[in-house]
Amino acid sequence: MAIHSNLISLLFLATAITILTISPPTSAATRRPQFNVVRFGARPDGRTDSTRAFLTAWTRACGSRVRVIMLVPKGRFLVRNMQFTGPCKNRSIFVRILGTIVAPNNIWTTGNSPHWIEFHRVDGVTISGGVLDGKGAALWACNFEPNSAADYMGMQTLSISNSQNVVVSRLTSLNSHMFHMVINFCHNVKLQGVRISAPGNSPNTDGIHVQFSTAVSIVSSKIATGDDCVSIGPGTANMLVDKVTCGPGHGISIGSLGKDVNEQGVQNVTVRSTTFVGTTNGFRIKAWGKPSNGFARNILFQHATMYNVQNPIFIDQRYCPDRNCADQGSGVRVSDVTYQNIRGTSATQVAVNFDCSNRSPCRGIRLNNVRLTYRNRAAVASCRNAGGTAYGFVQPRSCL
Repeated sequence: MAIHSNLISLLFLATAITILTISPPTSAATRRPQFNVVRFGARPDGRTDSTRAFLTAWTRACGSRVRVIMLVPKGRFLVRNMQFTGPCKNRSIFVRILGTIVAPNNIWTTGNSPHWIEFHRVDGVTISGGVLDGKGAALWACNFEPNSAADYMGMQTLSISNSQNVVVSRLTSLNSHMFHMVINFCHNVKLQGVRISAPGNSPNTDGIHVQFSTAVSIVSSKIATGDDCVSIGPGTANMLVDKVTCGPGHGISIGSLGKDVNEQGVQNVTVRSTTFVGTTNGFRIKAWGKPSNGFARNILFQHATMYNVQNPIFIDQRYCPDRNCADQGSGVRVSDVTYQNIRGTSATQVAVNFDCSNRSPCRGIRLNNVRLTYRNRAAVASCRNAGGTAYGFVQPRSCL
């Protein structure tokens, strides 16, 4: 009996040793340290200015030599302009937002900064969850007022600049003053599962704007706004937009390009599996109608569905909102643009419009399996200074 008891004890001890050997350690030292903004004085009441607490939490997280979490818990947190600046001592900061971050109701308390929340010179940051409420309605009211003397243009809600290896996941942006999210001078940025919402008549509230950046991807996101859902500016290369729903808004735009004479171009952009609902445009390339050495090349628009879109496919090389460049002729070179597997309905009879420049005609435009109708009738295509090919089923009949 004693031998049996001792054997059981030995087996139990051996099992325990095995479990200790193969189980991951669970001590506090092995978990990510958390820097909770409430710990540094933030108040989740939506009224108390918590800006300093957020910046202090960031300073502590950025100064850590191990991977950390900056935590924004449930509640509403009022903050003014904030810049979270690197470089940091670690390359794995997880900004976890469980609550809502709100801008001041009084737009004049935000100063003249063009940014509300900015991440600058960071590497290896993930921003996940939560809501950013820009409270943009007061500024829009000023912009709608024809005799308004206001010279404040407003803030971009979330700006990521001069950074790399950044992820923005499951974040919601509401009612930004101006652009909701801006990626500027960055490399390897992924936005996934984001939700952006502003009224269809809110001015300059682009959803996501990318410029001077490489390897940016926007995936599985829904954007409803008063301007471009996604706008792709000069200096953008190797970009992917995938599974994005747009509407209301002005569609997905490359440009505007060519505002400056000397300007970087846009190249190697793929936009696929998108849905447009009641938007002003579907796929648009827009270039200022004046001299420039800019370009847009190697662009693929693929697998799109459009519902009642005013300009489903549009190249506009006569863009001139300030009317100071009329008839100058765009110098932007548009080439190697493919539209493949595009279907749906146009809100206007001209469903395909290639309005290119006589100074720099569009070249290498390809239409493949395009099926667009207008009020259950045949739509039409319009071409000016555009060359290319059409193959597969193409409706409206190609004018290339």
